[in-house]
Amino acid sequence: MTRSVFFQPADGWVGDLIPFQKDGEFWLFYLHEDRSDPKPGTSWNLVTTKDLVQLEDHGISLRHGGKDDLDFNAYTGSVVCDQSGIHHLFYTGQNPRNLGPDGAPLQLVMHATSTDGMKTWVKHPELTFGAPKGYETGDWRDPFVFLDAEAGVWRMLLAARHADGPERRRGVIAQCVSVDLMAWKHTEPFWDPRRYITHECPEVFSWGEWWYMVYSEFSESFTTRYRMAKSPEGPWTVPELDSIDGRAFYASKSAERDGRRFFFGWIASREDNRDDGPWQWAGTMSVLEARQSPNGTLAFGFADELVDSFWEDVPATFHTELPATLYVPDGYKALVSSEDMPSQFYARAVLNIEPGTTECGLLLRSSADGDRSYIVRLEPKRGRLVFDRWPRKITGEAQWHISGDVPFDIELERPCDLGPGEHTLEVIVDGDLCVAVLDRKVSLSTRIYDLPTGRIGVFAGEGSVIVSDLEVRKRTDN
Repeated sequence: MTRSVFFQPADGWVGDLIPFQKDGEFWLFYLHEDRSDPKPGTSWNLVTTKDLVQLEDHGISLRHGGKDDLDFNAYTGSVVCDQSGIHHLFYTGQNPRNLGPDGAPLQLVMHATSTDGMKTWVKHPELTFGAPKGYETGDWRDPFVFLDAEAGVWRMLLAARHADGPERRRGVIAQCVSVDLMAWKHTEPFWDPRRYITHECPEVFSWGEWWYMVYSEFSESFTTRYRMAKSPEGPWTVPELDSIDGRAFYASKSAERDGRRFFFGWIASREDNRDDGPWQWAGTMSVLEARQSPNGTLAFGFADELVDSFWEDVPATFHTELPATLYVPDGYKALVSSEDMPSQFYARAVLNIEPGTTECGLLLRSSADGDRSYIVRLEPKRGRLVFDRWPRKITGEAQWHISGDVPFDIELERPCDLGPGEHTLEVIVDGDLCVAVLDRKVSLSTRIYDLPTGRIGVFAGEGSVIVSDLEVRKRTDN
């Protein structure tokens, strides 16, 4: 059996990731989501990997508390190691039965330590603390701890909300400081843009001469964003493309190894396992590698290890040999393979886009004539990569009852540079998951449920595109 590219436990779903790198190995703690009813508490589970391809499932790492404990739900946090080698795990404790003064369940910072290399954890309930005056007590979560060596203190960042102000703009990254990781003192906010509902899963790291702040927001859109600065004190600037991925890839945090940085997040599932189903909290683990540009901005794409794990060629033949020119100045043309593709594959297409072209891209799980398919579409005139499908939502029996007025899957749109010339479009398809990457810079993740099989194709509309290469590969496990 071919192993999945994306990790999901057999008994649940992957929620927020808390990645930690130890001796060259990634320890990927995550919130284990169980969708049974009544809903049980949430624990931290753990998988580890050395190569991003083979992952070992260790099950529960930090067990949630009982029904009357403050940490009935053990939510997101972070892990650090002190100078003596003790690991400290900070997490959010929440119990729906433990209400604050505003009627919402209290969120509390809780602490556990490990003296055996993170094999076991000892909780320290006496070190628990909640939001100070001026903050909502129901939003005090996702503690991220890092060492500010220059200042000689540990900093803790928290997803919080001011107690007053416009409801949608109270989000703030609150801050506490400590000299020993045990006693924490509240101080001025780390970042206070008055811009979002909140900033979930905050993270800060340095890379070369730059500092980066990462957070996930659900105000205008559900997405993970980043900001840049030359110091952890700011000021934080907004890069031209400030998001990691689109709607489906959420709550991602990163870990570094050998000068490379990897972002781990979850691709959300959809209700009832259908393309039109509402997005759900939690899903399947996925990883993107960040690459730093000379100006400090970050690009996101597949890690080489992931691509190299697909090594066996898959036949993909067309009635026209490649390279091929799709010249349609006032029309549309598609080349569709003679063969169905496997349920799991990696594909790479090299497209030379001529000036003035309206659209081009890849067809996935396509019918023989290219009419029914998933569509990874590049739109040079609009400077964006979008995910689409045909047919779209069908509301009746007549031919106009397909939602042709919806231009693509809303929330699955990525701004990108599509100037004339050569562009490389990569995709990994694995069952009901699909991740597309343009030029190893822009990523777009999603679910694909309704079309389980089909062919691969390339297309162009209103313009000219030279398809110089299209390769498809699969994994073969021994």
